[in-house]
Amino acid sequence: MFHSLQRRSPSSVYSYCVSSARFASLADGSQGWGHQVSSLKGRVQQILSWFQKEIERGPRQNKSLLSLLANQCSYVTSLRVRRAQQIGQLYSNIYSERTRWSLFSRLWRKFHSHHGNACKLMAALTGIFVWEEERIKEEELQRSIDEMKRMEEMSSAFRSSGVECHPPELKPQTEEASDKATKEQPWEMVMDKKHFRLWRRLISGTHLYQYRVFGTYTDVTPRQFFNVQLDTEYRKKWDALVIKLEVVERDVISGSEVLHWVTHFPYPMYSRDYVYVRRYSVDQENNVMVLVSRAVEHPNVPESPEFVRVRSYESQMVIRPHKSFDENGFDYLLTYSDNPQTVFPRYCVSWMVSSGMPDFLEKLHMATLKAKNMEIKVKDYISAKPLDVGSEAKAATQTPDRKSEGNCGPPRIEYA
Repeated sequence: MFHSLQRRSPSSVYSYCVSSARFASLADGSQGWGHQVSSLKGRVQQILSWFQKEIERGPRQNKSLLSLLANQCSYVTSLRVRRAQQIGQLYSNIYSERTRWSLFSRLWRKFHSHHGNACKLMAALTGIFVWEEERIKEEELQRSIDEMKRMEEMSSAFRSSGVECHPPELKPQTEEASDKATKEQPWEMVMDKKHFRLWRRLISGTHLYQYRVFGTYTDVTPRQFFNVQLDTEYRKKWDALVIKLEVVERDVISGSEVLHWVTHFPYPMYSRDYVYVRRYSVDQENNVMVLVSRAVEHPNVPESPEFVRVRSYESQMVIRPHKSFDENGFDYLLTYSDNPQTVFPRYCVSWMVSSGMPDFLEKLHMATLKAKNMEIKVKDYISAKPLDVGSEAKAATQTPDRKSEGNCGPPRIEYA
């Protein structure tokens, strides 16, 4: 019923597949599924045997085979790219820019949840910093604020009784957090002064300590103290230990910043460098400021043989004004831990950190007083373009129906 097809050796994979497709289209459908499967297996075996013969012919034939495969792949890729461009053009005509970004973010999160490790590897190879994984989340900021609230409650409760006040532990919200809390070591008092208290506790599974300072200043405003701590250019002037301090990259969504900080260490130790991400938030409704920092890896800041890279570093600073941001007087809570990668005994490292934290805070305090008395110009991070980061970033993720709901919440300014 059908004309017989003349068999001839195919000149390429593509021509052979085309001839196979033509033969399959002419096949009689009444022959049944089993016959089609057996025919398909036979053709696959023929293709594999043809590949083997091409490989045995020599390097020239292999080169031509690879060339044919490359041409075929480039043809298919060009079709896919063209189709993606057409889809993008269609979506740009249908949806607004804000909706397109929201849709793209959801698709990216869905893809990243299934291929997280592959994405990290690809980002490392291509030199891209994955903000989705490294940015400081809102939960981290809120956790630091909750710790400040508990510290204030404990401090007010024991202030009149004269009993030694230890940093309180947060109540675990989940079973996993509860298991972690049971493994944490208790706090021990290191220094107790009138307006300055320093505690430390051993980090489970290590020889390192986590430190916590609760203090008060009455001669500077919270705004001045906060701005001096954040202003990288001014810190290069008042902190003699700084070798290098610069912003590497900034996240538009959350306002987080990646910084590279190189600092002197006491002789004979090498200088240390830190690559860390930081984010801060100013909650005017609840009258609180918070700054959170932690170490990250960034492809644009490779490790240098001149310095020792500190890969474990965390810092949380919470400031509670006594009255307002522009009136003298505030309490602060600083929690700090890092691994300076030293070979000295544990008690030496503990002594350096225990003495270094009060020294740093005093230098920060004196720099704030100097900026206040000498009217040194310091960047105002609280009121500097608040809508560029806080309101606009949130508005970009809100739908028009929810704009009215977002305006009812407490005013919060968020930056790096």
